[in-house]
Amino acid sequence: MTELLPEFTLLQPGSIDEAIAMYADRDATREAIRYVAGGTDLLVNMRRGIGDPETLISLNGVADLTAVTENSDGSATLGAGVTLAVLIEHSTIMDRYPAVAHAAREIAGPGHRESGTVGGNLCLDTRCVFYNQSLWWRQSNDYCLKYKGDICHVAPKGDFCHAAFSGDLAPVFLVLGVEIEIVGPEGTRRIPLLELYTGDGMDHLTLKPGELLTAVHLPAEPLPALYEKHRVRGAIDFPLAGVAVALSGENGKVETLTIAVTGTNTNPFLVEDLDGFAGSSLDEDDQTRLAEIVQKQVSPMKTTLVQPYGRRRIAGAMARRLAVRLLETA
Repeated sequence: MTELLPEFTLLQPGSIDEAIAMYADRDATREAIRYVAGGTDLLVNMRRGIGDPETLISLNGVADLTAVTENSDGSATLGAGVTLAVLIEHSTIMDRYPAVAHAAREIAGPGHRESGTVGGNLCLDTRCVFYNQSLWWRQSNDYCLKYKGDICHVAPKGDFCHAAFSGDLAPVFLVLGVEIEIVGPEGTRRIPLLELYTGDGMDHLTLKPGELLTAVHLPAEPLPALYEKHRVRGAIDFPLAGVAVALSGENGKVETLTIAVTGTNTNPFLVEDLDGFAGSSLDEDDQTRLAEIVQKQVSPMKTTLVQPYGRRRIAGAMARRLAVRLLETA
């Protein structure tokens, strides 16, 4: 069955302020009007009947969203409209934030990366094997709690959506401690990235109606970081589990350790209870303890065809491996 895009009105602002004004002028619900940049996630969902907004506001003509800026204090700012392809090849990102460039290179395929954007990956819709399906398949299952249905097929006795967040950039940005800039009808606010996510698979972003993520602020002195993802195929697939680790050390001992995970929970998150590794040489016992801490906080549900237990163990193993690699080169 050929699935066509529903009819919609396309607006093309030339600036951030114009985009915000267009959203306000439509006076529509959040479901009826959407911002769109690369469209590699939104347009696919629309073709599958997952959402039918009446109006799309294209951000492709907003030049202010596409800049990579080196600031006088040594920090860098990424416009939310910077494409993943640009991020991968940009000299500042490759030299000073190589984990960011690596994570961008791991996203989807080359064609997707030419269109997909930084902001789009951070705001990526949550995913579930019962949600990201064709319209006829979802109809035959009475839809799901996330869209048009009344039941979460992952956990039918509950009233919570367990769809998982699967963006690759978020965990790297989290361990680097980035802040994001959001512009909306009420003005501009700058917040830590973690505050963008609600933890609810159904309504997973804290963006208010009309608000737009416009920029990512990278730190002036980033810690060494690495990112690794697990997926069924070696390319294109979303992460079943993705782990970013940032570590500073001296004389073979850990000074600071930060770990973030994506692909398993309803939101990307920072692993807690890692302070005890300060001063550790990450011997075998500490490596085992580190993996166990990660496994306990990773809580995948059966939102994919891969068993949750395996994804949990893989996340722990990746965190352990990346931390050891970073300490060896500290």
